[in-house]
Amino acid sequence: MNAETQRANEQSARPDVSTIDMSIEALPPTIRWVGDANGHLELLDQTRLPQHREILQLTTAAGVVDAIRCLAVRGAPAIGVAAAFGLLLGVREQAPADGAFVAETREVAARLLVARPTAVNLCWALDRCLAAVAAEPTMQRLFQEACSIHADEEAMSRSIGQYGKQLIKPGNTVLTHCNTGRLATVGDGTALAVMFAAWRDGVKFRVLADETRPLLQGSRLTALELQVAGIPVEIVADGAAAGIIANGEVNLVIVGADRISSNGDFANKVGTYPLALACAAHQIPFYVAAPLSTFDMRLPNGRAIPIEERDANEVTAFRGQPVAPHGVGARNPAFDVTPAGLVSGIVTDVGILRPPYAASIKTALAESR
Repeated sequence: MNAETQRANEQSARPDVSTIDMSIEALPPTIRWVGDANGHLELLDQTRLPQHREILQLTTAAGVVDAIRCLAVRGAPAIGVAAAFGLLLGVREQAPADGAFVAETREVAARLLVARPTAVNLCWALDRCLAAVAAEPTMQRLFQEACSIHADEEAMSRSIGQYGKQLIKPGNTVLTHCNTGRLATVGDGTALAVMFAAWRDGVKFRVLADETRPLLQGSRLTALELQVAGIPVEIVADGAAAGIIANGEVNLVIVGADRISSNGDFANKVGTYPLALACAAHQIPFYVAAPLSTFDMRLPNGRAIPIEERDANEVTAFRGQPVAPHGVGARNPAFDVTPAGLVSGIVTDVGILRPPYAASIKTALAESR
């Protein structure tokens, strides 16, 4: 039995997790809450894509933590939304007395916060929920805030697409890394939202999607989303991308972000930094797309961004099958940090920010309040 099958079996055996099999043609919502405050959370299990469409039905905070850690749900905005609903589930389990409601909410939030360290949207969503229940400590208020976060992220995706679509010109070849579309958010996405918006406007272009090792989010997820949308896409081995840029075959690179510091340095899926270096060397525009919820003004620069180091088995094996000699270890940082000086612009839900980023980020956040 391979590791993926074993994990699926373990989840199915848990009382707080059940699955629904969907038809192979369907691509259901990434995240969906079913019912009122007493309902349950549904997540599209992204570890099963593209071959299988399975929906996880979650009723506990522990189930949400597991889904975030194992990448059943992934992408900074989607993680934030999932965490907000996970907080609701966890507090509901505790059924705290009126006087203990805020304290119990903080305790559940602390458990969710450590699920993944790099994506700041997780902390952003939990902080919003904590502020809401501090003002009104009720389950209904917590439910309303989680729903509001879901709606806000969906709206931010639409705005990112509208602001960024001008970057893509007819006949362009656009290169992207990892997955930044509907599977990574609750709307159209971030970098892929720009592409979806341009395509809807009739702009014809093609996309090169980095495979994004070691878990192949580009091959499995980005290529799937673009194919479903009818946008021409080819998969590129990560190591080939810089050479393709050097050959003049790319007009634009646009990627997402999991956390952006106050000076514009940003963390994204490992392999992003080499793309930025290649673009700088060959004068190719390099853009980042992210909602304002991804900015972390507490961090002065990218060196302060925590980088998640994942299990070495993700590198030394694939879907349970060894691909390296027995006993050889591996480094597996999930993200790298790209300096702001390599970024042409940051596409946000309030517009495209330009250098100097310390000033433009501060202004954008102040005006959005």
